[in-house]
Amino acid sequence: MPNTAADRARYDRATAHLEAPLAVVDLAAFDANAADLVRRAHGKPVRVASKSVRCRALLERVLAMDGFAGVMGFTLRECLWLAGSGFRDVLLAYPSADRSAFAELAADPALAAAVTVLMDDPAQLELADAAREGGPGTGAEIRVCLELDTALHLLGGRVRVGARRSPLRSPQELADFAELVQKRPGFRVVGLMAYEGHVAGVGDSVAGRPLRSGAVRAMQRVARTELAVRRAAAVRELRRVADLEFVNGGGTGSLESTAAEAAVTEVAAGSGLYAPRLFDDYAAFRARPAALFAQPVVRRPGPGAVTVLGGGYPASGPSGRDRLPQPYLPEGLRYDPQEQAGEVQTPLLGAAADGLRVGDRVWFRHAKAGELCERFDRLHLVEGGRVVDSVPTYRGEGRTFL
Repeated sequence: MPNTAADRARYDRATAHLEAPLAVVDLAAFDANAADLVRRAHGKPVRVASKSVRCRALLERVLAMDGFAGVMGFTLRECLWLAGSGFRDVLLAYPSADRSAFAELAADPALAAAVTVLMDDPAQLELADAAREGGPGTGAEIRVCLELDTALHLLGGRVRVGARRSPLRSPQELADFAELVQKRPGFRVVGLMAYEGHVAGVGDSVAGRPLRSGAVRAMQRVARTELAVRRAAAVRELRRVADLEFVNGGGTGSLESTAAEAAVTEVAAGSGLYAPRLFDDYAAFRARPAALFAQPVVRRPGPGAVTVLGGGYPASGPSGRDRLPQPYLPEGLRYDPQEQAGEVQTPLLGAAADGLRVGDRVWFRHAKAGELCERFDRLHLVEGGRVVDSVPTYRGEGRTFL
């Protein structure tokens, strides 16, 4: 476990020459988390989810490590930018309706060879084909990955557990759509993706909530068993229609179980590198907090209270207290329930407040990973007790894809 008092002193010392608000990445923790992801993948290559990193320098750092291969992007425009920057294996993990980006992809054989797009609907295929500058079927061949719906259906389908993603649920539905893609000139099916978010992205060991945690573990056992059978059948059906180069699955929270499936050729992860707050709630692993941000104390409203500048950086997903950043260092601070994390100021309560002066820093952990980078244009890379580099986030490079 981290020595929080020592870490606070180290981060304060390393960034003393910088003005807060600021964001840091602890390189020792980042590298240790990367090594643990590789260990948990049991020999399967790990594709890095860029939405959870949103910094080219850190994507390059992790891809230089053994065990990592390829990027999983979140918009087509981002994928084209990464491919144009030298990333040679970029999988778009979400469907796109960006006509100009499809036109650019089809017009450039080098980009088309480096980027694979996700599709699960004939309308997406039609849109991409119509976007070609020379008309349907012209230009470079577009590489296509299909997505399998991984949701768990219970009580005859009346209860659904899992994200609403692909409409392709059965192996036959996938094969039928693959045949449709294969028959259209200028497109080729090369992969399958199946992200089990209800396993990979839902913590099964939430502090203070034993009943909920037990229910989650029970659901996930059933979900893993059901999906392993259906994913294997889907791969068999698809291989009759297309030469699959990869079968992608999993996420930070499910690397062990997903990598154990023979049908899966690679796993995906990204959040585990930064280790945001929501990834504390897993029984199978413990990552080290690597990405933090600091807000300066700007006033002291009274005993047991301080106010920091800004800090209202909620994470996406169902609204709730678990989506707020966590006041992390010094320990013992909590939000004022009447104000929570504010747009321009955030009051914090607790005995630790009395030890803080105006100008001191409070260090926070974001609830999720890459979304932190939409608030800061640089990440200061800390090694030991000093900043060894400062690198731009996507935002710092003028790239705001979502």
